[in-house]
Amino acid sequence: MLTKTLTVALVGNPNAGKTTLFNALSGLRQRVGNYPGVTVELKKGRYSAPGGLPVSLIDLPGTYSLAARSPDEMVAVDLLLGRRPEEPRPDVVVSVVDATNLDRHLYLTSQLLGLGEPVVVAVNMTDAAAAQGIRIDYDKLGQQLGVPVVPIQANKGVGLDALTAAVLTTAESGTIPRGPTFPPAFDAEADALQAEIGPDVPAFLTRRLILDIGGYVEQWLVADRGPALRDHLAAARQRLAAAGHPVPAVEARTRYGWVKAAVGAAVAKPAERPVTWTDRLDKVLTHRVWGTLVFLALMFLVFQSIFFWAKPLMEAIDGVRELSAKAVAGWMAPGPLRGLLSDGIIKGVGSVLVFLPQIVILFGFIAVLEDCGYMARAAFLMDRLMSRCGLSGKSFIPMLSSVACAVPGIMAARVIENRRDRLATVLVSPLMSCSARLPVYVLLIAAFLTDGYPGWLPGLVLFGMYLLGFTLAPIVALLLKRTLLKGETPVFVMELPAYRWPALGNILRRMADAGWAFVRRAGTVILAAMILIWALLYFPSTAPDGTSYEDRVAAAEAAKEEAEAKVKEYPEGQVPEEVEKAAADATTAANAVNGEWKRNSLMGRAGRWLEPAFEPLGWDWRIGMAAVASFPAREVIVGMLGMVYDAGDEGGDDTSALQDAVRREWAPGTVQGRYPVAVALSVMVFIALCLQCASTLAVIRRETGGWAWPAFTFAYMTALAYLGALLTFQVGKLLS
Repeated sequence: MLTKTLTVALVGNPNAGKTTLFNALSGLRQRVGNYPGVTVELKKGRYSAPGGLPVSLIDLPGTYSLAARSPDEMVAVDLLLGRRPEEPRPDVVVSVVDATNLDRHLYLTSQLLGLGEPVVVAVNMTDAAAAQGIRIDYDKLGQQLGVPVVPIQANKGVGLDALTAAVLTTAESGTIPRGPTFPPAFDAEADALQAEIGPDVPAFLTRRLILDIGGYVEQWLVADRGPALRDHLAAARQRLAAAGHPVPAVEARTRYGWVKAAVGAAVAKPAERPVTWTDRLDKVLTHRVWGTLVFLALMFLVFQSIFFWAKPLMEAIDGVRELSAKAVAGWMAPGPLRGLLSDGIIKGVGSVLVFLPQIVILFGFIAVLEDCGYMARAAFLMDRLMSRCGLSGKSFIPMLSSVACAVPGIMAARVIENRRDRLATVLVSPLMSCSARLPVYVLLIAAFLTDGYPGWLPGLVLFGMYLLGFTLAPIVALLLKRTLLKGETPVFVMELPAYRWPALGNILRRMADAGWAFVRRAGTVILAAMILIWALLYFPSTAPDGTSYEDRVAAAEAAKEEAEAKVKEYPEGQVPEEVEKAAADATTAANAVNGEWKRNSLMGRAGRWLEPAFEPLGWDWRIGMAAVASFPAREVIVGMLGMVYDAGDEGGDDTSALQDAVRREWAPGTVQGRYPVAVALSVMVFIALCLQCASTLAVIRRETGGWAWPAFTFAYMTALAYLGALLTFQVGKLLS
């Protein structure tokens, strides 16, 4: 009878459904995607088995073999070998395999059977196998493998009780499976090596040591035992080759022969593989020409939808923000506290939260594309381009993931075996336009590229900003692979999963998680930045003549409201000219006082000192300081513009207040007013190419093991952003 907490590890090939099974058992919300490489770190959860026994569940990164080559595979191997001090070796290993690909997936299972741990095989996606006419005798398959075999459908929760029961029974019995039988010559070499290196290295590890030429296990043990071990290994492998059992071919022959016999005895397949709708779709979606056109059209549709679908919700959030700012201004007396709440928090943070609907919609689209299996096809399409830049389609998955957020995108690069290719992917992934850049794009496109322009233009420009990263990233990767990171172009091997209908629950969870993460970021990092920026814009609060700016602003605003009230006394179109002029003068006077305060603030003084550096980009000090202030987090630029332009004071009915404020402040007498589109594009290009994210720098440091590469990434992206913004404005100025 089991009494202690049972530790169960889920192991399998990428895209076998481990994370889906993990979520179904533990109830957690780990990310699920229908393409290889989603899980790049182990995930832990707990649930209670029948009888109340606590089970600690571990979801390991997908791996095709225990001959680890990439960091994510090393995570799995380390835990299975007991090399992670913070985690015990699992009591039971659940090998998750795809019912439609047993011939390939059971290869890893055969390796797991040699680890000296109890194993249960969970055959997932049984519905897909049945649809292809594949019939599996699970009892006979279990007899052939020598371990319990349980059919499941993880995405629908089918077979989970039977799987849990099999895990408990296996744990109680403690039965250790044997696995495939290797040639006697190999067993003799393994026994001899075992006697030489001592009993503290388990027998299964000694066998892996012989088989993994130059692999992770060999590197680890040679570093621990000394170079003499490498000489012993080389001699053992030479003797095996002379005996007709060369390494690593002996493993492939032995294991695949064992798998073939097991599958042949228990699985019946149709004489001809039926043509599935996945095959029909792939003829188009993976076609060199049609597939690329579909990809581009799909991306354009995504960004066009993001721009227009979110508008009603954005207007609702913006209305709440305006009402809240006015309420605070009405309830509180003038002073720093009112300014902090109204300008720093409500206007600053609220200007960022207005773009929450777009973030949620973007992640919804990404979740659909991942869950249906299209992402792997996109990587396949991009392999031809990536290979010309010294990378492979496998690098495209982290880059595509970075469209949502660069942090998990960079971590996803762990699936790349070669260190140079992995590092190159890490260094270019931040060039992808993540969701944090979206508010800036939407703000400026809506302000300057909607009225008077074709309805398809906003979506096209938004798509173009994302396409900019996809275009420059391969070019930068090519330069890196020819200079700092020279190396051969890797071979691209990736499983194309079957298409499936996206699970609505997964999509809604991704959208909710993304929305909450955005709100949490707005309430922490962005809030702290807004408070600091407000203070720099608020102080000093007295003019050079000793008068209070706050009192002058209050008087000017009161005069403006009085003048506007007189305008409303007349029917529309019948307002006397002198009344309209008085209202306009009052508005100008109020804006002048606000502008004087901002220019003389600490932020304004610094901005005017740096303004010569911003002028070639078409920016004034306000735009320049907004860009500088946003280096910890890109969204800060929107919040600062909301404060520095007093967004909310004159908001219209059909657009956000910040859009109106930007249009109002880019007056005809300024560079921004003369070339508004060129300036807007210049700002967007700078944000698209600049590394303004402390979290991204931190994760690059963690993945590369130091600050040298994060500093390099920050420097080259900042220089690239400045050059790109400069060219954009100057060319736009000429065209204007």
